[in-house]
Amino acid sequence: MHALVFEEFGGPEVLRYRELPDPPVQAGHVTVDVKASGLNFADLYRRRGNYRALGEAPYINGYEGAGVVTGIGPDVTGFQIGDRVGFFDVARANVTKLNVPADRAIPLPGDVGLVDAASVLLQGLTAQYLCHDSAPVREGDWVLVHAAAGGVGRHLVRFCSAKGARVIAMASTEEKRRTARELGAELALGYDGDWVSEIRNSTDGGARVVFDGVGSTLKRSLAATRPLGSVVTFGMAGGTPEAIDVLDMMASSKSLVGGELWEHLATPAARKDSCHRLFTALSQGILQYPPIETFPLADGAEAHRRLEDRAFAGKIVLVHDGHA
Repeated sequence: MHALVFEEFGGPEVLRYRELPDPPVQAGHVTVDVKASGLNFADLYRRRGNYRALGEAPYINGYEGAGVVTGIGPDVTGFQIGDRVGFFDVARANVTKLNVPADRAIPLPGDVGLVDAASVLLQGLTAQYLCHDSAPVREGDWVLVHAAAGGVGRHLVRFCSAKGARVIAMASTEEKRRTARELGAELALGYDGDWVSEIRNSTDGGARVVFDGVGSTLKRSLAATRPLGSVVTFGMAGGTPEAIDVLDMMASSKSLVGGELWEHLATPAARKDSCHRLFTALSQGILQYPPIETFPLADGAEAHRRLEDRAFAGKIVLVHDGHA
């Protein structure tokens, strides 16, 4: 098999395309010929050395992708050779052959391509649990979505709009704000200026629900939330949040909710149900696939450089020979 590896931390230049031994099929796993793997910001952080729990070099990034089953381990039922599957939490996925735990292999509907699956599973499922479970959005709610043209943000805009919510989108450029409006946002604002006051004035007191994956905006997100409202924090793409005064939250009856996808997909039944709901939302047009740019796995360094370009709004997918 081939893999995109690195043996030291640093910039994209540390990445190498190498041939490695094929993994033997394992009990409880299916071997997948990986045809497409999604690139995420966490992959950049691992490459830079921000996450150190990577085992021994050579390090292999990636944890989201799709491919075709070519091997079935002992004690595995429900799969056949040739099945198309996706996955979104299997480490070392930037390879052409990967052992995937059978309970994490997601059978793909016939209308979902392998590249499409690698572009939507992780971020679509994240957006789904945030607005359905962490802070259920209701018809008529004012909802604030940070980084609304980004990976999770664009799906949040679509989900919340489909529920009848009135979405306020935050985005860093006019092009991204235009994208957010096309996705269904009623109002799109930039981060320059006093956006907290603008939201309060536009909504008669603030948003009822705020989804904040930026981190550094958390204190202002709370300020832009109306009394009895909720802020869901699920990432720190823009930096570590400032300390929050709990007494201020208590005085205004606001709530701060943490979000973590894996806690919502802790059982095979929950995983199956969540994926079914996601594929249904895609087939009904509630969700849309993001703009996708593909790079050969061998050109992984260029793909990392592209993702580091903050002007890019979409999903980068690393494709392997014979992808479909």
